[in-house]
Amino acid sequence: MGLFVTFEGIEGSGKTTQIRLAGDYLGRRGIPFLITEEPGGTALGMRLRELLLNREPCAICPEAELLLFAAARAQHVCEVIAPALAAGKMVLCDRFADATVVYQGYARGLDMDAIAFLNSIAAAGRQPDLTLLFDLPVEAGLRRAQARIARLAGEPREDRFETEDLSFHIKVREGYLLLAHKNTERFRVIDAAGTVADLQEVVRFHLDRLLLAKS
Repeated sequence: MGLFVTFEGIEGSGKTTQIRLAGDYLGRRGIPFLITEEPGGTALGMRLRELLLNREPCAICPEAELLLFAAARAQHVCEVIAPALAAGKMVLCDRFADATVVYQGYARGLDMDAIAFLNSIAAAGRQPDLTLLFDLPVEAGLRRAQARIARLAGEPREDRFETEDLSFHIKVREGYLLLAHKNTERFRVIDAAGTVADLQEVVRFHLDRLLLAKS
């Protein structure tokens, strides 16, 4: 059985860059791995990603948003994550169930028990072996995210969450930090204000420790 590592953080935290570099590192070490993302990873997930992360073509209420993320995750686990883990790969996933707890629970204010129930079904009871949380002040993250969006001329902007007001993003960050405090055995909080190279050194340290513990 492989190892399941999730990368979490607020908008603009740099987790997507770090997950790609982590894959490069594992590849050089000859460790079989898979990089995937949520929502996404499957044909259904990519269709739902278009709806969930872009402001058009339709409005989505919080409850529908929760159910769409759950549907994308259920397909993702069934079609991609579970088979890769069964094949002995290290799966690096850009967001997973913790993101739903934070965005739809802490930030949107939906019922936490309902979210836990849906997550348990969608994830088939699967928990990450390690969660790397990239943390930095909300304002700094949003500046990075807006700069990224500005470079995407003619491409899907995936800016639906970035356009939420500041209080929403503050709740997201606080929710992540609270989850990390409650789950210290799984979470590692990384100061995302450092350089890309510095952050990658920390990521590699935690991946190496996980691999050593499971060897």
